[in-house]
Amino acid sequence: MPPHNLKRYAWMSIAAALATILLKGAAWWLTGSVGLLSDALESFVNLAGALMALAMLSLAAQPADEHHPHGHGKAEYFSSAFEGLLIVLAAIGIAYTAIERLQHPQALEDVGIGLAVSVIASIINFATARSLMKVGRKYRSITLEADAHHLLTDVWTSVGVIVAVALVWLGGWLWLDPVIALLVAANIVWAGWQLLHRSAAGLMDIALPEAELQVIEQVLADFRRRGLEFHALRTRQAGARAFVTLHVLVPGAWSVQIGHDWCERIEADLRHALPHIHVTTHLEPREDPVSLSDRDLDRPAS
Repeated sequence: MPPHNLKRYAWMSIAAALATILLKGAAWWLTGSVGLLSDALESFVNLAGALMALAMLSLAAQPADEHHPHGHGKAEYFSSAFEGLLIVLAAIGIAYTAIERLQHPQALEDVGIGLAVSVIASIINFATARSLMKVGRKYRSITLEADAHHLLTDVWTSVGVIVAVALVWLGGWLWLDPVIALLVAANIVWAGWQLLHRSAAGLMDIALPEAELQVIEQVLADFRRRGLEFHALRTRQAGARAFVTLHVLVPGAWSVQIGHDWCERIEADLRHALPHIHVTTHLEPREDPVSLSDRDLDRPAS
C-alpha cells in the first residue's frame, strides 16, 4: 500500500482520539476521579500524536526529488519521536495532579456510570489499536505502529484505572485513586521512552533487524557457492523503506557485461527475498588488492 493510502488510518486514529476525549472527559466529570482524569489527559496526547502522524505520513508519501534523492521516508521517525515526547509530558502532568490529590483526598461520585463510559472509550481505543498495528506491521510504517503502541498502552492504563476506581468506590480507599494515577504516569513514561529510542535509532541509520540480515546472508551464500565473493555489506532503514549496499567481487577476466548480469541477479534475488529494500551493488575484480581496501565505511587514502 502506498504511503498516501496509509493516511486514512491516521484519520481513523484522530476520530478515535476525539471520541475517547469526550467519553473519558465525561467519566472524569461524573466521578471526580483523578485516575480517570489522567486517562482523559492521555487521550489529548493521542489526538496530538494522530495529527502529527497524519502530517508525517503526508510528507513521507512525497516522491524522491533533487534535494531528497532517497525519498522522504524518515519523516515518520519525527512523528513517533513527537508522540514519545508528548507521552512523557503528559505523564508529568498526571503525576503532578495525582500528588496533589494524594495530599487532599476527595470522595468519588456517580462511579458506576463513569466507569461504564470509560469502558466504552477503552473498547474504541483497543479496536483502533489492533487495526493500526496490523496495517503498520504489514506496510512497515513506524508511524502507525507507534500510534498503535500508544493506544494499547492507553487501553491497559484504562483497565488499571477502572479497576482502581471500582475498588475505591467499593472499599472507600481514597488514597488508591491517586496512587494508581502515579502508576499510570510511570507506565506512560516507559512507553514514551521506547518510542523516543526507536525514533532516534532510525534517524541514526540503524541496520536492518537480525532476522532480515540473515535472509540477506542466505541469498548471498547461494552466490558464494557459485564462486562470487562479497564484502562491505551495509544496511539502513528509512521509515518503510530500507537500503542495502554491497561490493561484489568477481573474476577480473570477466567482461563488464558478465559482471553486470550477475549483479542484476543478486539484486533481483535480494529484492525478491525482502521486497521493501533498495539494493545497490559495486562491482570489483577479486584479484586486485585494491578491491579489499574499501571494506570499511571510510576508504583509507591511497
